[in-house]
Amino acid sequence: MKIYNTLTRKKEEFVPIDKDEVKIYVCGPTVYNYFHIGNARPFVVFDTLRKYLEYRGYNVKFVQNFTDVDDKIINKAREEGVPAGEVSEKYIEEYYKDAASLNVKKATVHPKVTENMDQIIAFVKDLIDLGYAYEVDGDVYYSTRAFKEYGKLSGQNIEDLEAGARIEVGEKKKDPLDFALWKARKTEDEIAWESPWGMGRPGWHIECSTMSKRYLGDTIDIHAGGQDLAFPHHENEIAQSEAHSGKKFANYWMHNGYITIDNEKMSKSKGNFFTVRDILKSYDGEVIRFFLLSGHYRNPINFSDSLMEQAQNALSRMRNAKSNLNHLIHTCQGKMTEKERTALEGFDKYRQEFIRAMDDDLNTADAISAIFELITAINTAVKDGSSKEFAEKSMETLMELADVLGLLQQDKEEAPIDDEIKALVEERQEARKNKNFARADEIRDLLKERGITLKDTPQGVQIIKE
Repeated sequence: MKIYNTLTRKKEEFVPIDKDEVKIYVCGPTVYNYFHIGNARPFVVFDTLRKYLEYRGYNVKFVQNFTDVDDKIINKAREEGVPAGEVSEKYIEEYYKDAASLNVKKATVHPKVTENMDQIIAFVKDLIDLGYAYEVDGDVYYSTRAFKEYGKLSGQNIEDLEAGARIEVGEKKKDPLDFALWKARKTEDEIAWESPWGMGRPGWHIECSTMSKRYLGDTIDIHAGGQDLAFPHHENEIAQSEAHSGKKFANYWMHNGYITIDNEKMSKSKGNFFTVRDILKSYDGEVIRFFLLSGHYRNPINFSDSLMEQAQNALSRMRNAKSNLNHLIHTCQGKMTEKERTALEGFDKYRQEFIRAMDDDLNTADAISAIFELITAINTAVKDGSSKEFAEKSMETLMELADVLGLLQQDKEEAPIDDEIKALVEERQEARKNKNFARADEIRDLLKERGITLKDTPQGVQIIKE
């Protein structure tokens, strides 16, 4: 498998540190609100990376944090008149709900900043002792120039950074490029912890360095997140972590591209800011996931109603293929014929196309194309009926690939047939036999209004609940 490494700016063969376990750290949400469609992209993309590595036989230790200490959380708590912890706990629970709707699996560990305060304080103290940080009146800053490789991830030149840097009012740092590791408490209602430098709380960047070290060790395989985090967040993580351990922090850095809304940058001021919770009112979570995987993760992607409709239609085709196979499995009998066995062996080429696409820097767009080619081949093979065994084996192949992408997990199921529906279906069949097509269409439309679709197949009527 090849991965585009932001650090080296090229595709590299993925070679894990430990062949028995891949260690991945992905930056998680700051929990003060529902997460938006831009946040959803890394959650879905790197969940898919994890699923694919597991499909290829790796054990994956996947760590995604919750930033539950932040100015935004403090401000939200003040607005609502509740403790900061109440705000963060509420939105952690809401994260799990929305992530589940996108078929995003829970991380191996979801560490919270508040649960790692002793480790963060110790990490900051070590950086001071090592000469990479200093304290001023309860604030602790990282000495950016002390880390000679600063800028290697983002390609930022320290002289260029210096030209645009300034010290904000109230800051006491020695150099405009230095950044906060620990912030002294400014007001009594601000959430804070006791430390060697007085009451305060950690800076954003130190949190991820500490949690990555605690749960994954000094050097990890893959660190991932949105493109907007490459600088300064990930650059600062490298500076902190490598200064602390003297070792390489992460072997591979993966960053997904931005999402635009109708070709414009998403912003609240433009009124084009959409949370996943908003979008779920119009589309189910799998449609959102399909949309997010329909382009290459490193490319920008445009969110619009028309593109979401396209995603919904394409996913419907996948769901129909699964529904058709389900119907065949429940209505057909017998073992595979030689012709079916040959067809099934031919399906392996689509599996290999899928693997080639995913091995090429997680090319989910081409992997989806391989699944559609498989569906076309399955539909052709079962056009005039099928054995039960062939339908089951075809379903296994389809789901093997769909599971990797987290698709077809919550698709339409055949509706339970109550007596009233059964009577209407039988009446429609009788009407069709008597060439009373007007009545047959009337019954079909009546059932459609109730969310039930009838599909005529060689094996009988298939009843699908929308």
